[in-house]
Amino acid sequence: MTLPLNLDTARDTLAKAVEGADDGEIYIEQSRSESFVFDDGRLKSAAFDTGRGMGLRVVAGEATGFAHGSDLSDEAIRKAGDTAAAAKRGYSGTLAASPRPINRRLYAPIDPTDTPDFSTKASLLAEIDSYVRAKDPRVAQVSVSLAGSHKQINVIRPDGAMFEDIRPLVRINVSITLEKDGRRETGSAGAGGRAAYEEWIAPSRWKGLVDRALKKAEVNLESIAAPAGEMEVVLGPGWPAVLLHEAVGHGLEGDFNRKGASVYSGKIGQQVAAKGVTVIDDGTIEHRRGSLSVDDEGTETQKTVLIEDGVLVNYMQDRQNARLMGMKPTGNGRRESYAALPMPRMTNTYMTGGNHTSEEMIKSVKRGIWAVDFGGGQVDITSGNFVFQCTEAYMIEDGKVGAPVKNATLIGHGPTALTRVSMIGNDFAMDDGVGTCGKAGQSLPVGVGQPSLKIDAITVGGAG
Repeated sequence: MTLPLNLDTARDTLAKAVEGADDGEIYIEQSRSESFVFDDGRLKSAAFDTGRGMGLRVVAGEATGFAHGSDLSDEAIRKAGDTAAAAKRGYSGTLAASPRPINRRLYAPIDPTDTPDFSTKASLLAEIDSYVRAKDPRVAQVSVSLAGSHKQINVIRPDGAMFEDIRPLVRINVSITLEKDGRRETGSAGAGGRAAYEEWIAPSRWKGLVDRALKKAEVNLESIAAPAGEMEVVLGPGWPAVLLHEAVGHGLEGDFNRKGASVYSGKIGQQVAAKGVTVIDDGTIEHRRGSLSVDDEGTETQKTVLIEDGVLVNYMQDRQNARLMGMKPTGNGRRESYAALPMPRMTNTYMTGGNHTSEEMIKSVKRGIWAVDFGGGQVDITSGNFVFQCTEAYMIEDGKVGAPVKNATLIGHGPTALTRVSMIGNDFAMDDGVGTCGKAGQSLPVGVGQPSLKIDAITVGGAG
């Protein structure tokens, strides 16, 4: 794609706007997206959208001037420059150097909305629906969704440097409701990443998702009320790392720590987790949902060790917070769209593996919960307190897996939970590519991962 504006005018406007400031850029976005939902035996919705726009930012100390719009004419850009420049208000700074140019692509510059065609995608969803209903007579409801997008971003810097990234993204989800003896329970599964649809819509892939969703629904049909109280908990590998993402990851983002709002503020070099716990944010994993060739400020993404063997060693940074904290950007400056400001955000956040098997962990538990899959959760960044809902969990009694439990809720304190990690598994896995993270009203694709973990004490909120 060509740029939808006059590049010379844009550069001149930006250079004038940032004169005397610390930083600034013009962020340009061109996007196409589509989504399909097949529900209750019919194609319920099909949508296609295109968009483009720009955001011009001027950074002066802690102040930020920002203007954005879909009008990319010379006059509109000049007005945006004048508006954003007001943030300087007599400020006198030194313009930061541009990020280092790179020639790296972590995913192919393709457009998933091009192929396959509309009818093929709609037929696929109908085929999945029919397959599910034929597979189990207890099926009461099936919902299948497919979504794909193509986004080109360009970052124009005041010194003339320019950074480009073309980002494909697809996702498929299957949700199945089973009914037995008047009781209904639902299970779901999904997958996706930065590649063409073909990667995930092959029968071998989507049938695997169907099997997993069916298993979850079956398990929940047989579930009993979850117990309540403080107990040992074994977390499964992969997606359960959403607890790590929420309860720990957000607390390691630079803006919260610069403002002293995180429980991890000022603790670099201190022991904040059990020995053996290493937490990494890595935006460089090929084709992963949370990966970026460059972030939304043009900085190369990287593999950033945040906690090493239990010791806090780094935060995730965008350019502004890194400069104000006397640290280096880590390629974590992300924004939802041209209409949003960048801020420090996670990419793919995970805990590295250890030496124990999940069987060893379960055998070591007198009475506790084996949490295999999670739903949503909430965390308070300042306190570190979290609440998470388990969507697949089992009782453990005397070292043996017992009945599945329903409505098990894990309640705890992120930093404390990390200090109570006593066993780390050898079964590390990333999630299947469905993660979405919200912060300050902005939603972004992310990845999570971990091995199985044993935490010696977490409060379980249940129904019994």
